[in-house]
Amino acid sequence: MSRVRIVGGEWKRRFVTFSDAPGVRPTPDAVRETLFNWLGQDLTGLACLDLFAGSGVLGFEAASRGASLVTLVERDARAFASLESNAIVLEGKAPKGRLELIRADALKFVSRASRRYDLLFLDPPYRQGWIERIEPCLPGVLASDARIYAEAEHPIERIGVWETVRGGQSGQVFYHLLEANSA
Repeated sequence: MSRVRIVGGEWKRRFVTFSDAPGVRPTPDAVRETLFNWLGQDLTGLACLDLFAGSGVLGFEAASRGASLVTLVERDARAFASLESNAIVLEGKAPKGRLELIRADALKFVSRASRRYDLLFLDPPYRQGWIERIEPCLPGVLASDARIYAEAEHPIERIGVWETVRGGQSGQVFYHLLEANSA
């Protein structure tokens, strides 16, 4: 088991534990701090989707910072079991129902989702074409003014109508904040 620290909000300094499942790469502390500086520290009222949840740290950070709903989607059984354990520990100090855990394939989930989200965390396994496969489904699951946080092994200029407005690199990981092009 490994662990990563939540860097802000009501669960600041709490740890999230996770199994070392293949492809699980928790977003480093410094990158998460940058992301939540970009987004603003208060996510009150937002519905967030952590589509390839893995360790769940991005979703748990969003809930810690006031998101009204965080849906964490994970296919791997070991990673999902860790998400469930962490949700039980964390929600003991939070209003019930803020975290929604779903064990499913990401593409199947977005193609059938009926809810719209304000913020998408998109950090899929690398070199498998997930972003390209997910892209056509995003208009059906994201609000028109939704933002996307994406990590990839290469720079991303756009995902559908969402364009990169901020970005950076940490080691071999490129991270991006994308907003819908209003033109």
